[in-house]
Amino acid sequence: EVQLVESGGGLVQAGGSLRLSCVASLFIFENYVIGWFRQAPGKEREGVACISSRDGGTYYADSVKGRFTISSDDAKNTVYLQMDSLKAEDTAVYYCAARSRDYYSDYACSAGVRSLFDYWGQGTQVTVSS
Repeated sequence: EVQLVESGGGLVQAGGSLRLSCVASLFIFENYVIGWFRQAPGKEREGVACISSRDGGTYYADSVKGRFTISSDDAKNTVYLQMDSLKAEDTAVYYCAARSRDYYSDYACSAGVRSLFDYWGQGTQVTVSS
């Protein structure tokens, strides 16, 4: 079973940057797609970014395009989410999630469908002050 641990959250002023990390318990990138999701108080959990490491494909929600960058370091079993030009509306708990590579994984990744991801981390809080 895959275990995921997020870190890197914190408090930052609007316009600032943070880098989140998601460390996996085993070498997963050959066989999994990895996504970042977020959930703000009173809102649904939404997909933010996803990476399909086999082909390097990356996907982003419209709300973060041009500001967030997802990347992976296979040697460290780690996926990063670099968040720049942060806004108050980016405040949320951020989760990383994994899905085994199969017929639906590309769709799950590109569309940010949370119900199609099987493994989740505990989340890390990001707070952006305006």
